[in-house]
Order: sequence, then C-alpha cells, then structure tokens
Amino acid sequence: MVKDSKAAKRIRDAAAEAFAENGYGGTTTRDIAARLGLSPAAMYPHYRSKEDLLYAISYEGHRRCVELLTDHDPAGADPATRLRSVVGAFAAWHATHHARGRVIQYELTALSPEHYRIILGLRRQSTQIVRRIVDAGAADGSFAVPDAEGVTLAITSLCVDICRWFPAGRYTEPDQLAGLYGELALRLAGA
Repeated sequence: MVKDSKAAKRIRDAAAEAFAENGYGGTTTRDIAARLGLSPAAMYPHYRSKEDLLYAISYEGHRRCVELLTDHDPAGADPATRLRSVVGAFAAWHATHHARGRVIQYELTALSPEHYRIILGLRRQSTQIVRRIVDAGAADGSFAVPDAEGVTLAITSLCVDICRWFPAGRYTEPDQLAGLYGELALRLAGA
C-alpha cells in the first residue's frame, strides 16, 4: 500500500509536516514540493494527488499502530499486564509522533470513501486488540467493567488525543505518558 522508495518517503514526510502545521485543507501540493525543493509535477510519479498522499500517510501510520499494539501484547500474560503494556505503547507512539498522529487521526474526513473505509478497518483492528484485553479481564474477574465497549473507546480515545496536545506542561516525555496512561487504563477497566 505504501510506496517505499526514498523519494516517496521524503514526500510523505514533507506532506505530513505540512498537513500537521497547516491542516490538509490549508496545504497545497506546491507547499509540499517547496519543502523538498521540487516542482509540484515531480511529486506526481509517486502520488497522483494530495489525497493519495494523505491516504499513504494515514495507511502507514494506522498500520504501524496495529503492529505496535500486537507487538506489545505479551502472550500468556494476565490482562492487567497486557492492558498496561498495550496502552503504554499506544500512548507513547502518539506522543513521539504527535505531528504525524494529528494528521492520521484528525484528517480522515478528507479521504475518499474507498480510502476512508480501508483506514477505518485498520482503526477497528487497533480497537479490537484493546477490546480483547478488556474482555479477557472481565471474563477472568480481574476487571470490573460496566461496559466493555465504552471502556475500550474511552481508553483508545485518551491515547489518540495525546497527539492533539503533546507536549504540554510537565508532560514532555513519551515514556512518562506511557506509564501514566497504562495506569489510567487499568482504572478505567476497574482493575
């Protein structure tokens, strides 16, 4: 789905920066090309449109989040350990990549219907990873969950929102948020 040439990656990186600074609607292909010292026409062999670029950035970011959550879900661990690990990783990613995170999380409405459906599928995969852990904790009694779906949405929403405000106040380190959000997730789950 994502072109992996050096030129395509440079274009995605420049576009993500521009979209994060000015919003998708406030950025032109000319703005993106200017960041790279290129003409807008030089981008078209890699991306046919600004929307294709947004889709590539969104796909890459959401795919990475699914992989991250999967990688940080320790097999065989108890639900509390799993939830703390997964949520910590998700929170830290959104802090570390806060500019790119704002683009992939808050510019979705600019995607074509087809691209939007694909990205929603990836978002559902991320949510399902957290939901399986919440359900496992509810099933074994380690979580007192009044509403598994609501708790899952609250936890994932908290993590996603980090990219909107990070860094702020005394929260300037992704690892600091990883620990805090892991503990907050446990409280939301009634651990």
